[in-house]
Amino acid sequence: MASSNLIIEADGGSRGNPGLAGSGAVVIDADTGEVLIEIARYIGIATNNVAEYLALKSGLEAAIELNPEARILVRMDSKLVIEQMAGRWKIKHPDMIQIGSQVQRLVANLQVRWMWIPREENSRADALANKAMDEREDSIVHSEGAKQRSPVAEFNQVKPSSVRSPDKVTEPLTTLILVRHGRTHLTESKRISGSGGENPGLSDLGRADARAAAKALAEIGSKGPWAHIAPISAIVASPIQRTQDTANIIANELGLSVSTLPEIAEISFGDWDGHTNDEVENQWPAEFTAWQGSWSASPPNGESLEAFDQRVMRGLLEILIQHAGKTVVVVSHVMPIRGIIREAMESGISGYWRPQVAPCSLSVLRFWGSQSAEVVTINSTSHL
Repeated sequence: MASSNLIIEADGGSRGNPGLAGSGAVVIDADTGEVLIEIARYIGIATNNVAEYLALKSGLEAAIELNPEARILVRMDSKLVIEQMAGRWKIKHPDMIQIGSQVQRLVANLQVRWMWIPREENSRADALANKAMDEREDSIVHSEGAKQRSPVAEFNQVKPSSVRSPDKVTEPLTTLILVRHGRTHLTESKRISGSGGENPGLSDLGRADARAAAKALAEIGSKGPWAHIAPISAIVASPIQRTQDTANIIANELGLSVSTLPEIAEISFGDWDGHTNDEVENQWPAEFTAWQGSWSASPPNGESLEAFDQRVMRGLLEILIQHAGKTVVVVSHVMPIRGIIREAMESGISGYWRPQVAPCSLSVLRFWGSQSAEVVTINSTSHL
């Protein structure tokens, strides 16, 4: 029998209201965070509120089938449904009286708590509702009882996965998928490329990198190594051309738009931009030696690591505020990605040169605002 503590996340949608409608529901083991069942139902023509109720009904029926004695927490972004089911608002609309009564009979002998959540925290159920509307058919995926995949064995959907974590999180979980841009002609010739110098677009190889990354990102939340992570709902990119090119290829694959954030642009290498490392060491030997491993030294007319870190941390905070509760693709560069990883790890200055970050690699981090963070993977390149 399944856990005695279950979470239901449910959402309904209607394209026209009334219009083409679908519902999505996810049943989660509250003790482990494991997703047990994912349900997408195609409804036909209905209102949004009816779709919301049908999503809840599907989730409850699945949870009861798993364990009729379970304590259930229902999480939905429909204020109407949550307040009506909690008994604080009356059901007045004729379309919902019948289905509302059906749901009330389902929960009559259960221990159920009702929780309203922001829409961005309900992305998995929302994705299932949209899947039902896109494909115009039902689908049910049962993970309960199946052989558990290694990546989810100790993964907690809502809290830091390590039981040793002392952090008591109350802020919503925001998952960042950090993507380095694809290759440019400067990358291929191993020349330094920062902010303020030449601003090349992607090379042919770089565009192939980006297309491969986009395919891998499209699988997040549904299949592949990160099927257990909530689907992507936003894309943020540095304003530099190579990141914009990469982000637009990803956006076309995911059907999302790109927002631009200057704070996550690459560090400025000043006069060294466009040179190889050997050229810099030969032409500026004293400056190069002073710069290596330094927090405050900068290249001539370039940016110090100290100033750069302050800028990137402002960008990270902006992303966590603007996209709280979502899974966000962040398309950036080597140094900003290292900076965000360093922040997640609370590591020292060496965090800026120890992680390798390959072109179009994926790094997955989870943040609970500024309260806690978790590193899922760094520099994944298996899709390339």
